Amino acid sequence: MKVRLFVAALLWVPAGAFAQPAPTFSKDVAPLLNQHCVTCHRPGEMAPMSLLTYQQARPWAKAIKEKVALGVMPPWHSDAPRGTFVNDRRLTDDEKSTIVRWVDSGAPEGNSKDLPSPPKFAEGWAIGTPDVVLKMATAFEVPASGTIPYKLFTIPTNFTEDRWVQALEIRPGERSVVHHVLAFVHDPSGKREREAFTVVVPEMPRRQESEGGGSRGEGPGTLIATTAPGTNAMRFEPGTALRIPAGATITFQIHYTANGKAASDQTAIGMVFAKQPPREEVRTSAFMNPLLSLPAGQADETVPSAIQFNQDVHITAIFPHTHLRGKSWEYRLVYPDGRTQVVLSVPHYDFNWQTYYIFAAPVAAPKGSRLEAVAHYDNSANNPSNPDPTITVRWGQQTWQEMQYTGINYTVDGAAPAVTAERQ
Repeated sequence: MKVRLFVAALLWVPAGAFAQPAPTFSKDVAPLLNQHCVTCHRPGEMAPMSLLTYQQARPWAKAIKEKVALGVMPPWHSDAPRGTFVNDRRLTDDEKSTIVRWVDSGAPEGNSKDLPSPPKFAEGWAIGTPDVVLKMATAFEVPASGTIPYKLFTIPTNFTEDRWVQALEIRPGERSVVHHVLAFVHDPSGKREREAFTVVVPEMPRRQESEGGGSRGEGPGTLIATTAPGTNAMRFEPGTALRIPAGATITFQIHYTANGKAASDQTAIGMVFAKQPPREEVRTSAFMNPLLSLPAGQADETVPSAIQFNQDVHITAIFPHTHLRGKSWEYRLVYPDGRTQVVLSVPHYDFNWQTYYIFAAPVAAPKGSRLEAVAHYDNSANNPSNPDPTITVRWGQQTWQEMQYTGINYTVDGAAPAVTAERQ
């Protein structure tokens, strides 16, 4: 009889009595924000609000839930399986559930003793404290209105020997008016390393093909770093590094955008040096299709580009770039034996979150392989970001024009670094 009463009592327990306790900010949510969000959501960074403390995060609880549930935040646009890219920002399903349940439970703070130690950031830098910071000699005064042509600013490194860089980051002085920055290095010796690939789509004049399709340039030297809306700082894997020649100069190509208020910008680049000589040299480059033409009103226009490798290489990172009409990308590697492999798919490209996709396992591209890049554009009125769907759009530097541009980082198999790195 007692057993029956006990069983009956269990059956009468209210629903949810054995459910998991509600997550709290201190114990469950703060660790997730620290790991995935506060790199951007902190004072002085690109995000519009700080999420470092409960008092800062609580007013945004419903918005956080909505963005997390929809997969909008943290921003990530490749559909590759988890583990493909080392900088994959996506939350796991369990992590999403924790945040959603926290908000649905009233977003409780919990016990402050459960708070993890706050993350430590070098002041203003995602790469940690740089070994050297190179800054524009004087600030550029950005007007309140008008179209501003791309500006070039050259900075001496004053390096007395070749330097090997493990990480580098471009920091705009005034983010509100800096759309993007490309950093180029110029070797004073005049030497220009031949590219390990040739641009094959579009077909370019023979002179440009002999120079690597012009791809290591499109600027005053060799491209080494990029920052654009949402672009991550670049860190190279241990054993690999980027070489900056002795006596080199760094040139910034900066795209300023007037926003109705005059501003002053003094952009800088920070570098962390490798602590030991690298096994492999990272090469940074780009290829593009400057012949694009997007008909007015066309909702799905395809623009291809492609390169063919003339050496055995490993691709370490890919950076797709279009402007406001770009909607998706696909990169397909075609091997010499005819096999194909999709190495990067970005089905929902977002101009406001442009990413270097850094491979967890660099992709082998044997000599003779082709890397085919296909971008899709929406130049119709259905694209809410389209500045003007009534015009045919061609290549141009300004945001209302378009680009089909790919940054690429790679190493050449069996190629020893050009010089021996020396520590400071």
